[in-house]
Amino acid sequence: MFEELALAEEDLLSLLDTDGRLGPIPACLPLLPDQDILSAYRLMQLARQADEWAVSLNRQGRMATYPPNKGQEANAVGSVLALREEDWLVPSFRELGAWIARGIPLHQIYTYWYGNERGSILPPDVYHTLPIAIPVGSQPLHAVGIAYAEKLKASGRIALTFMGEGATSQGAVHEAFNLAGVWDLGVIFYVQNNQWAISLPTERQTASRTLAEKACAYGFESIRVDGNDLLAVYAAASEGARIAREKSRPLLIEGYTYRLGAHTTADDPKLYREESQVESWRDRDPLIRLEKYLTGRGLLGEGETEELRSACLSEARKAFERVESEPDPSLEDTFRYTFASLPPVLARQLDRRRGA
Repeated sequence: MFEELALAEEDLLSLLDTDGRLGPIPACLPLLPDQDILSAYRLMQLARQADEWAVSLNRQGRMATYPPNKGQEANAVGSVLALREEDWLVPSFRELGAWIARGIPLHQIYTYWYGNERGSILPPDVYHTLPIAIPVGSQPLHAVGIAYAEKLKASGRIALTFMGEGATSQGAVHEAFNLAGVWDLGVIFYVQNNQWAISLPTERQTASRTLAEKACAYGFESIRVDGNDLLAVYAAASEGARIAREKSRPLLIEGYTYRLGAHTTADDPKLYREESQVESWRDRDPLIRLEKYLTGRGLLGEGETEELRSACLSEARKAFERVESEPDPSLEDTFRYTFASLPPVLARQLDRRRGA
């Protein structure tokens, strides 16, 4: 189906322009109802305020190293909204909006970035979401395994996994693509191409014209979407979910976007990219684009945007205050949650620790 779409300029599926005007919608693609768009905007606004507060917390010495999401919110929120509640989400580490859209409490997310592994406790029957995956490119294989299990059970559930463009250079990602294609699995591979894998630009990451076209080598479809356009992301992910579910086939979606902040709070992007490039992408900010659309439709009144920002920031502050008020994990926790039964060498170390 994706091959039949009449794509916009530069082979990007885009529905909403930077001025918030809605263009032609291909008949095969769904459009979110206005009230759902408003709800999605609220999720993105919470993700933005929580993200900026996390960066501030790191600068204050109150939060560990953190990967900013600013500018990429539409990819995470739009694609997750296209899933069913029982479908699986397999994230990497830059999908704050996806976790929020899944209903994962903000304090749980902050707990993880605070350095407390209790943040990784996500009951699968509640969230159908795997914990954050820091090793680049490791999680797509997990998504393939889940999709394979769901296919054996004939459950109708699919999996959505995220990765950055840098992950497409990892061997494990190629294995995941190959297995998904060979086994006909219902999994969506969503590549957030924010154009910088830390300091390495996309053109030095791959010789391919696009990342989406890589799917051809593995025998499945792909599409390149404007990752700063919530409506385009939702439409592409919805159609991808339908194909994955009904045809049990994998899909690759390349969300062409931009990382407005640093790779992590330990990074200084001014050392490797021009500020003029960053400024040109600020005009394509997914939140501003959606604000213009909602304002034009009369769904967002004067002053409501600032009220929502303030409310979201307040929610983020309260969530982190809760994290700070809870006791830190003990050193013994290092031994408790890795093995079902401790290997003898670790058991001896734990005994020595307890006797200290």
